Amino acid sequence: MKVSIESSWKAVLSTEFSKPYFKQLALHLKTEKQQKKVIYPAGKLIFNAFDSTPFTQVKLVILGQDPYHGPGQAHGLSFSVPAGVSPPPSLLNIFKELQTDTGMPIPGSGDLTPWARQGVFLLNASLTVRQAEPMSHAQIGWAFFTDAVIRSLSEKKEHLVFLLWGKFAKEKAALIDSSKHLVLTAAHPSPLSAHQGFLGCRHFSAANQYLVKNGIDPIDWHL
Repeated sequence: MKVSIESSWKAVLSTEFSKPYFKQLALHLKTEKQQKKVIYPAGKLIFNAFDSTPFTQVKLVILGQDPYHGPGQAHGLSFSVPAGVSPPPSLLNIFKELQTDTGMPIPGSGDLTPWARQGVFLLNASLTVRQAEPMSHAQIGWAFFTDAVIRSLSEKKEHLVFLLWGKFAKEKAALIDSSKHLVLTAAHPSPLSAHQGFLGCRHFSAANQYLVKNGIDPIDWHL
């Protein structure tokens, strides 16, 4: 199957695109579009996380669960919204923790593309969703694909930082070799759980300390 995705990722994931589950996934999306269902993000942005952060440049992974399901919000990067769109509550809590942890002012934009361009891989476990139907594509095959992505990062790279926020993300720790990567876990940044261990986790400074210790340029978290 021909998939338009950044070349270093294409080389790593080439076998996935020919597997039956991926063909079925592609057929499912095509069928929903024929049925005039509205799917987010737009087709050209489904692999935006991969195109913005080549496999060769990944330093840190922030794992989300599902794209935003409201108009104009999802653009293929976990927790991120396009410039000009108000940051959703979870992203606001991420910015609050960032300010507390690093002293950085709360950003005026919710577009995390500058992080992605520095090696922050903003991966959602499901890469698509139907409008106004959260988790609507959670069972169509994306999990097989994104689990393979996480395993590939763990196996083929060293000294990555994985930020796993919330119960769903924490379960993905089983795919990661913690002997050669740093895995940091906390509660989800949503208003329902942020005060249960996300706020105060200091993951942003801890991640940069680990990167520097291993001779890797730290992330400039300013947006």
